[in-house]
Amino acid sequence: MGQLRIHYFQHVSFEGLGYIETWCRDKGHSLTSTKWFESGNLPELADIDWLIVMGGPMGVYDNDTYKWLDTEKAFIKQCIDTGKIVIGICLGAQLIASALGAKVYPNKEKEIGWFPVQLTETGKRSHWFNDFPQIFTVLHWHGDTFDLPEGGELLVKTDACLNQAFAYQRNVLALQFHFETTAQSLSNMIHHCGHELVKGDFIQTETALVSGAYHIPVANSLLQTILDKAVLLTKQ
Repeated sequence: MGQLRIHYFQHVSFEGLGYIETWCRDKGHSLTSTKWFESGNLPELADIDWLIVMGGPMGVYDNDTYKWLDTEKAFIKQCIDTGKIVIGICLGAQLIASALGAKVYPNKEKEIGWFPVQLTETGKRSHWFNDFPQIFTVLHWHGDTFDLPEGGELLVKTDACLNQAFAYQRNVLALQFHFETTAQSLSNMIHHCGHELVKGDFIQTETALVSGAYHIPVANSLLQTILDKAVLLTKQ
């Protein structure tokens, strides 16, 4: 298999693919998108190999405001059921959990900043993370969490939020945190969501967020490993 047809869901103008776009361009894969804030045009299932579901400030449960959420979740479920590679980030992970029947709700703590995450025992053995360090630092920017869906395997956890990443079957990976962050995407988040940087046990200041950008290259490198593994799964 050569060029992959990768479709992504974007929910707001300032949360794009980040490093994922760089990886796709470098590897020569084709990219198409549904930008829900502009239109709800969906591809034919037969025309895509992967679905990547990005983040956003809305909640999975905000159906009254964002009428397209149910349509989006139904398409995610179709992709899962037909064996597509499906990767969700932050809101995207929550949408996958919801599409699989799990509850999504406010976490006891908001988690915004550069914080370490830890692999579970299952995570250490998983095909996604089996060659990762046990602890690594990534960007978090979320207030909600999700229950683990039936059949899901918890791979990554933190003290502030237990369910940080899960796998479902072999083709689905849900990440509550942001491997894909770039200097530009971090700047965009601070600009558009800086009002969320209030005092909290797991909320960093703007200064700490900016100074933590030295974590970006390692986070992107780890994401590259995951994406490369997903390519191998696609070929199976």
